[in-house]
Amino acid sequence: MPKYLVIVESPAKAKTINKFLGKNYTVIASNGHVRDLPKSTMGIDLEHNFEPKYITIRGKGEVLAALRKEVKKADKVYLATDPDREGEAISWHLYYALKLENKKCSRITFNEITKNAVKESLKHAREIDMDLVDAQQARRVLDRIVGYKISPLLWAKIKRGLSAGRVQSVALRLICDREEEISAFIPEEYWSLDAFLNVKGSKKPLEAKFAGDKDGKIEIKNEEQLNKILAELEGAEFHVDSVKTGERIKKAPLPFTTSTMQQDASSKLNFPTAKTMRIAQQLYEGVDIKGKGTVGLITYLRTDSTRISEEADKNAREFISETYGSDFVGNGQVSKKDGKNVQDAHEAIRPTYIENTPASLKEQLSRDQFRLYQLIWNRFMASRMSAAKYETTSVKIDANGYRFNASASKIVFDGFLTVYNIDNEKSKGNVILKSIDTSTELKLKEFDHKQHFTQPPAHYTEATLVRTLEEQGIGRPSTYAPTISTIIARRYVVKEKKNLYMTELGEAVNTMMKKAFPSIVDVHFTATMEALLDMVEEGKVHWKSVVENFYPDLKEAVEAAEKELEQVTIEDEVTDVVCDQCGRNMVVKYGPYGKFLACPGFPDCRNTKPHFEKIGVPCPLCGKEVVLKKTKKGRKYYGCEDNPECEFMSWQKPSTVKCERCGKYMVEKGKKLVCSDEHCGYVCDLPKEEEVTKNKEEL
Repeated sequence: MPKYLVIVESPAKAKTINKFLGKNYTVIASNGHVRDLPKSTMGIDLEHNFEPKYITIRGKGEVLAALRKEVKKADKVYLATDPDREGEAISWHLYYALKLENKKCSRITFNEITKNAVKESLKHAREIDMDLVDAQQARRVLDRIVGYKISPLLWAKIKRGLSAGRVQSVALRLICDREEEISAFIPEEYWSLDAFLNVKGSKKPLEAKFAGDKDGKIEIKNEEQLNKILAELEGAEFHVDSVKTGERIKKAPLPFTTSTMQQDASSKLNFPTAKTMRIAQQLYEGVDIKGKGTVGLITYLRTDSTRISEEADKNAREFISETYGSDFVGNGQVSKKDGKNVQDAHEAIRPTYIENTPASLKEQLSRDQFRLYQLIWNRFMASRMSAAKYETTSVKIDANGYRFNASASKIVFDGFLTVYNIDNEKSKGNVILKSIDTSTELKLKEFDHKQHFTQPPAHYTEATLVRTLEEQGIGRPSTYAPTISTIIARRYVVKEKKNLYMTELGEAVNTMMKKAFPSIVDVHFTATMEALLDMVEEGKVHWKSVVENFYPDLKEAVEAAEKELEQVTIEDEVTDVVCDQCGRNMVVKYGPYGKFLACPGFPDCRNTKPHFEKIGVPCPLCGKEVVLKKTKKGRKYYGCEDNPECEFMSWQKPSTVKCERCGKYMVEKGKKLVCSDEHCGYVCDLPKEEEVTKNKEEL
C-alpha cells in the first residue's frame, strides 16, 4: 500500500485531520514557517534584482530533520498549509527546505477542517500557486526594505530599538491625526427642548421634542434663543397636526469577515484583536469534544468575503425552519461587501457543523472559546434569517407656529434578532401614540430644556482602527492584529479602557516619518500598494516589478534624510537640573516610555530622574509651575509640579487666561481657548505674547 504524508502548520490541526484519513496517511506539523529572511542583515540583494536570501529559522533544524525522515518513507507528499498567501508561501518554503523537487508532491487546501472538506481537497490536489507565493514575497520584501532602511534613522534621531513599518506607520499616523483632531476640536453649544403633554384618558404624559417651525428645522444655539422660543410658547395651545404610521425593516447582518469578527469581539466581548485571532485559530484547528474527538468548529478565520457555500446555507435554513419556524428563514439575498478590495478567496467565517450549538459545547470549551464561538454561531445563523419588522408611529404637533415631534417604534416580528441583537434593539418611544389622532386634546404639563455641547471625534479603539484600516484598503485580514500589537508593544500607542492614545514616543516617530517619508505614511499610497499586491496574486503584475518601482523613491528619501541628519548635530539637551550625586547638569534622554533625565557622567554616575517639562503656566489651584507629565502607560497630561500636595491635572494644555463668563481657567484647543468647565462653553482667541506675560504677572 502507498504511504502518504500530509504536512500542516500546527499540531492541533494535524490531530484534527489525522482522524479523517486512513492508516496509509501520516499527518505531521511544521510548526509554522521553516524559512525566512535573516534577522541580522537585510537579506535582500538590492543590486541584483531584489533577490531574497532565505535561511532556516533558528530552532527549526530538528523539525526539518523529523519531516525529512517522514518524507523518505512516503510515496507522495501533500502540503496542507492554510488557504491564503502566507500558507501558500509556507508550502513553497517547505518544498525547497525538504528538497521535494524529485518527489511526488501536491498542494491541498480546505476552508474548513471537516472530513468532507479534507477528503474533497485530496481529489483536487494541485501545484503550488506561485502567484500567491509571489504576492507574499512582495509584501515580505517591501516590509523588510522599509523596516531595515528607515529604522536606523529612527535610532539615530530618537532612540535605539525603534522600528518603522509599511502598514504600522500608517496605523500610527491615523491615531496621531485623530489625537490632533480631538485636541483642536472646539465644542459648540446647543440646547434641547422637550414638551411633556397631558393626554386625555392617559396617566402618562406624552414626550414631544422640539423640531422647528413651519419653515423647517431650527437648532437652538444658545440660552438667549431658547428663552425667546419659550416666551413665544407661553400660553400656546398644543394640537396634533398629523399622525403617520408605518413599518420599518431591519435587514439581517452579513456573516463575519475577519474585520467584522474582530470589531464585534472587541465591542461585545472586550477582546483585543490579537486575542480574538488566537482563540479563532484554536476553534479552526480543532478542539477536543467528548465523544467526537478533535473537531474543527469554525471555517478559516482570515477572510474578507461574505460568501457562504450552498451546502452550509441549505443546512442553516433547514435548522432555522425546524427550530424557529419557516417565517424566520431569510430570503437569501445577502449582498457582497462594497468596494474593490474583496479577495473572496474563501467563505465567510461560520460554524463547520450547524448542529454544534453553543449550548451543546459549553462544557467542552474554555470560557473565552465558548464566548467567541457563540458570537460566530449566532452571527451566521442571523445572516440566514429573515429581517426584523417594526411598527412605527410619528406624530407632528403644532404650538403657536412651532413644531414638536413625538415618535415610537414597536417590534412586531423579531426575525434575526431572536439570535443576534446588534444594538440591543427593542421597542422604544411613547407607548400611548396608538390612541392619538388629530382630534386628541393636549395640554402642556411642563417643558424640559438642557444645555449640550458637541463632542470631538472619539479616540480610536482596536475595533474602530480595524474598521478604518479596512475601509481605507490598508493591510489585509491577516495583518490587522499584528499591526496593532506592534504599535502597542513599541510603546508608540497605549491602550486605556479600550481607547488607543498616542504616547510622546509615538508622536516623535510619527513626526519624523511624516517629515522624511511622507509617501510611506500616506494612506492612499499604502492602499495603492495593497491593490498592487492583489494584482500580483491575480498574476497580472510580476512581484519584482512592484519592488523595482517602489525602491528608488524610498532610497532617495532615505539618502535625503541621512544628509539632513548629518547636518543636525544630535546632542543631548542640557537642563538646569543638577545631578544630586555628582553635581553635573543633567541631560534629556529618550527611554522606552519617552523622555527622562540622565546624568551625562554615565557610566560613572547612573543617576536618573523623571523629566517634567515646564510649560510656563502657573497652576490654577496653587500658583506653582504646571509641567508636562505622563501616565504610567505613557499618555501625556498637564499637572502641578507640587503633586501630590496639589491635585491639579488637565488633558489639555492650560492657559494663563481666565474665563470671562465663569472665572475658571481656559485650555488651548488649536488656535482657540476653551473654558475648562464643560458646562460653560466659553470660547475666545489665543492671547498675544504680551497679554500672556501680563496674565502671568497678575497670577
